Amino acid sequence: MPIFRFILLFVGFVFSAQAALPVAPPPEIDARAWLLIDSASGLALSQKNPDSRVEPASLTKIMTAYLAFSAVKEGRLKLDQTLPISEKAWRTEGSRMFLEPRNPAKVEDLLRGIIVQSGNDACIVVAEAIAGTEEAFASMMNDMAKQLGMKRTHFVNSTGLPDPSHTTTARDLALLASALIKDFPEFYKIYSLKEFAYNGITQPNRNRLLFIDPSVDGVKTGHTNSAGYCLITSAKRDDRRLVSVVLGAKSDQARAMESQKLLNYGFQFFETVKLYPANQSVAKLRLYKGGSSEVKAGFTRDFYVTVPRGASKRIKAQMITQQPLLAPIARGQKLGTLRLSIDAEPLGDYPLLALENVAVSGILGRGWDSILLLFK
Repeated sequence: MPIFRFILLFVGFVFSAQAALPVAPPPEIDARAWLLIDSASGLALSQKNPDSRVEPASLTKIMTAYLAFSAVKEGRLKLDQTLPISEKAWRTEGSRMFLEPRNPAKVEDLLRGIIVQSGNDACIVVAEAIAGTEEAFASMMNDMAKQLGMKRTHFVNSTGLPDPSHTTTARDLALLASALIKDFPEFYKIYSLKEFAYNGITQPNRNRLLFIDPSVDGVKTGHTNSAGYCLITSAKRDDRRLVSVVLGAKSDQARAMESQKLLNYGFQFFETVKLYPANQSVAKLRLYKGGSSEVKAGFTRDFYVTVPRGASKRIKAQMITQQPLLAPIARGQKLGTLRLSIDAEPLGDYPLLALENVAVSGILGRGWDSILLLFK
């Protein structure tokens, strides 16, 4: 089997670097649960209770905004469109944008109210505009959660107001925040606004790190008495982005400090490298009974790895293919595995995918290859 020296990680595959390689220990974090991931590779750099179900509080509003952004992008809502304020929205408890029932609000203002001011009233107005009722909107939230791979999340409302069955996990929230940043870069910049004024009332963004760390550009705070103080943070330094999730900290200041610890740890002790862009051939594999005798194999997404700093040059990869390969082949079909290691310590196995469709050959070609296979 050929040995290649390169660096890669299949996007979305999450594993613990500490499990395989010596690296500086992560900082002590005073919170119920947390997770730090590299946005490009999906690697978990530090974690505690990442899959424990917890109350998300206003972190819920990231999904509310995700669906609102989708509606705008698809033309179901327009930024300059005005929406009526229902009595339910006006009377909702908790943090508010201070909407008034007789004064319809523009969608673009409502989005800022949701993101910067964490307005529960704004969430309900947008939910009702998209789905008719907040209950129907919650069903849409759950459908989207499944599409994004959030396996342990269930939404009951658009705001994050407490409900025993309204729960999620640190890992699911990291997936959601990463998807929002990737899917809606044109709207994500709203998360970096430090304040927003509406109806004569100016409210600051509750994310303290926006005022402390210039690399931080989002994402969202959350708090209830039962959930504690929560914060999802994203920071970009040079070309690298990290996302941290801190749940159940003891104070507003603590959630910011603990998030800052995680981000500094990830940037200081790890590096992320892209080996192959999407759809670049890594290998050409022998194919039998096909219109072509070879099929291109590689990755359908940009391919990254995150490793401890200084370790990238020591990565080795072993390509393991499924032989014999027989046509037809469909693009995206798994053709083999890339097994990565550093200093003989395993990193993981990653799928090698077909980059093209290959149909079966004619009867003569199939017959000849059948004869060849008898001697394989």
